Amino acid sequence: MAARIAAMFREVLSSMAGPLATRRTWLGAVALAVVLSGCSLLPGRQGNAQDDAPSALATAGGAGTEGTARTGFTVTVEGPDEARELLDKHLELQRYRQLDDIGAAELSRLMVAAEANARELLGTLGYFTPHLVLELRDTPQAKTPRDVLIRVEPGPRTRVVQTQVGFAGPIVGDAAADAQREAIRSGWALGAGRDFTQQGWDNAKTLGLRALTAKRFPTGSVQTSRADIDADTATARLAVTYQSGPAYRFGPLVVRGAERYGVVGPSRIARLPTGEPYDQQKLLDAQERLASSGYYDSVFLTLDTSAGNPDFAPVIAQVREAQMQKVVLGVGFTTDSGPRVSVDHIYNQMPLLGWRAVSKLSIERDTKLLNTTWTGLPGEDGWKWGSLAQLKREQSGTYDVDSGRLRYGRSKSEGHIDRALFLQYDYAVPSGSDLPSTVEPAASAISANWNWTGRYFDDNANPRRGWGLALELGAGYTLSGQRLPFTRAYGRWMNVIPLGRVPDGDTAAVARQSRIALRAELGAITAKEAAQIPSTLRFLTGGDTTVRGYAYQQIGTVDAAGATVAGRYLAVASAEWQKPIVWNGQLTAFESAVFVDAGNVADKARELSKPKVGVGAGLRWRSPVGPLQADVAYGVDVKKFRLHLRLGVTF
Repeated sequence: MAARIAAMFREVLSSMAGPLATRRTWLGAVALAVVLSGCSLLPGRQGNAQDDAPSALATAGGAGTEGTARTGFTVTVEGPDEARELLDKHLELQRYRQLDDIGAAELSRLMVAAEANARELLGTLGYFTPHLVLELRDTPQAKTPRDVLIRVEPGPRTRVVQTQVGFAGPIVGDAAADAQREAIRSGWALGAGRDFTQQGWDNAKTLGLRALTAKRFPTGSVQTSRADIDADTATARLAVTYQSGPAYRFGPLVVRGAERYGVVGPSRIARLPTGEPYDQQKLLDAQERLASSGYYDSVFLTLDTSAGNPDFAPVIAQVREAQMQKVVLGVGFTTDSGPRVSVDHIYNQMPLLGWRAVSKLSIERDTKLLNTTWTGLPGEDGWKWGSLAQLKREQSGTYDVDSGRLRYGRSKSEGHIDRALFLQYDYAVPSGSDLPSTVEPAASAISANWNWTGRYFDDNANPRRGWGLALELGAGYTLSGQRLPFTRAYGRWMNVIPLGRVPDGDTAAVARQSRIALRAELGAITAKEAAQIPSTLRFLTGGDTTVRGYAYQQIGTVDAAGATVAGRYLAVASAEWQKPIVWNGQLTAFESAVFVDAGNVADKARELSKPKVGVGAGLRWRSPVGPLQADVAYGVDVKKFRLHLRLGVTF
């Protein structure tokens, strides 16, 4: 090392001998000599070539003399978990631990910078007056020669004492935006009394901006924001001003990528509210209608804010069309129906008619199904015509039943609500080689029906709160035996109620909330006793989604031969407590459940007073393909345990 320094020093002196030597060159030479000579003063350095060689090898290759990575020092943080985890993960000093040849003087300099860095990091948690003690300890007995100990006393956390949310731009004079401005102010996530953190401050500004851009003002932005921190009193005063930009209205739908299905069809399916004020949810609803129509493999809708006319801004629909025909093979399993194989054929544009046809063949343990559904494009009012033809063999109570169904009518899906009006023909014939003479005869009927379903869940696939209601009303005539009138009514209800209160906007707390899921079903057919009503219109219950602890559709009435058959009245109720599972302080993808189900079927309403009861517990897993539910239920009436498995939540 000394020989190398001397050679470099001679080069500097020789360069100074020329006519261009200046005072700055002399000063540079002296500084270079001091710096280079200082290298020999670092602790642990002897200033000879033998000591330099392994250090250079370690620095260049990141390995010691044995070819394994070594650590120059360790960092130990002592303090509250929140502060310790932050410094362990983000402290810049951690980056230098692998430099195994770092000297004590250099490490001391890094420790000075580390203190300032630690204060900045703790400030993001709202601790602006922390007490820090940094200590360098020799650890000759450990794997590393030194340890940097950081003791943290965070001090008081800063609290928000004042918040000002202001607006600039066209929103200020827009009376129609009064409710939107008030909603942003009242929904501000970091109000007075809340603990200040940098993440909370950033999240509050972002949530406010989302609320602004979600309706009428899609080009809104944060114009100014300020957080005044008083470290002496541990208080914060926050102020933010949102620039709204112009108010936008929906213009025409511009379809890009359309080849097979034209541009009229997408407009009718999307049903974009042209001329109405911009609403992000309405844009997403239109996108969802296009995506779920079956005509497209991918759909993405955006408002074109560059067109220059906010009062009639076009919406760009970038689509990738599905193939004209497609065959889908499926396999599955449920404890209700056992293993299942299916084949679906999809024809997106039938010749001449132009409707979409979906045909299905499904074979399960107790059910064989063949059907085809044809649907046309929606009209300007959103209603679309459709038809259904179906053949089915299934176990209905004790017997097998061969049935058929024809349906023709109109349907509409809009927002949370699905509606349908249709005429329907049904027939049902008991089948099997050992049918007793007392079995119910074949029956057929024609009816007019109205269906209404409303879903108001936060997530239809995995609801954590909200409710849903489905209603079916029908009136018709039997076509077998005496032609007698009948009416049919059916209702299904579900309500998911979170337990306890959590701060608004705290999504982590919402995810940890337990909840009660309540469910009920009621059904009734009114007709003369002599009316022969197809069993497919009457009621059975029991199974994974109704009364657990009993086999699928094995709760019904008892006929003259002692067999279980479908009845005219139905009542089911269920209560389930669902609790997310937290492990080592971390929320997992699993939930536990405890439930009580009760239900019955009868031919007279008063006979429903003696329900079949099932109790049990289960486990839920939020899998990538949907919630997987496993329940073990005890049927009180049959005195047996039964396992129930199903995928997804349907309503």
